Amino acid sequence: MNPPAGAAAFLAGLGWGDADVLPLAGDASFRRYFRVADHGRSAILMDAPPPHEDPRPFIDVAQWLTTRGFPAPAIIGTDLTQGLVLLEDFGDARMRETVDAAPESLLRLYEAAVDILIRLRDEPAGPWKPYDRKELHREADLLVEWYCPAVGLDVSMDEYHAAWDAVFETALAPEPVTVLRDYHAENLMLIGGTEALGLLDFQDAAAGHPAYDLVSLLQDARRDVEPAIEAAMLDRYRRITGVGDDFDAAYHVLGAQRNAKIVGIFTRLWQRDGKPRYPALCPRVWRYLNADLRHPALAPVKAWFDTNIPPDKRGDPMEIAGA
Repeated sequence: MNPPAGAAAFLAGLGWGDADVLPLAGDASFRRYFRVADHGRSAILMDAPPPHEDPRPFIDVAQWLTTRGFPAPAIIGTDLTQGLVLLEDFGDARMRETVDAAPESLLRLYEAAVDILIRLRDEPAGPWKPYDRKELHREADLLVEWYCPAVGLDVSMDEYHAAWDAVFETALAPEPVTVLRDYHAENLMLIGGTEALGLLDFQDAAAGHPAYDLVSLLQDARRDVEPAIEAAMLDRYRRITGVGDDFDAAYHVLGAQRNAKIVGIFTRLWQRDGKPRYPALCPRVWRYLNADLRHPALAPVKAWFDTNIPPDKRGDPMEIAGA
């Protein structure tokens, strides 16, 4: 986790030449992060190295959010050639660790996270790619492309496509909103030690259904969200926005689609990218997926899963494969 070669000159040009550059965690992509500390002030250096990463989508979405009053980090400076971005520092307190350590804060913080999505629902979608049927299929396909072979299953992609195609109309928003895509407790920061939430990891934003980010928050692949909390937050969303049964159906269709995608991605991260910690998260994702499949709107997809993936093949792909 040494700073990239061009970081010193980049920081000097922004008036941070004497700062200490301290490594922070990377993520599931090629991006890396560093804290830049200088005489009581700090910022975050994002290293998004070309050609593997392009920081422009992050910058565009951050600026779209901040101009509308949403709590994304301010952009201090950029060098797109090197893939370097200097960002406002929200601190180290993530919602994930906060609610785990202080359960009394859990309800307040989940309500605050839901309320941001309610505000976002009132904004027309930004100029992002559409979260359309083609994209929903592409993502759901990851389960068949990566997970099924890993656990020794040979299944028909055509039948899988047909099952999803029968339900995706429910998940297409008549009036799309900005969908941040990875809206969960590890990407929500408590700004400056307060309970005000800050947004991170939104560079894959799309124009889609408002239920998607709610699913991302309440069916969190990285931490257990109790069914009672999920139900309470869904009730809050319904009560404030006035949505009805169509929204509930979309929530579960998108939940099943997202969870199928994540199972595929976590398997790919193990097999292709050499990151073996991700398959251990799959049993939690399967629990969410199995629950979503019980919704009547998903009957064709549930039938496919019941026929093709038996219960003993729904779990940690490394463990099932004996790896």
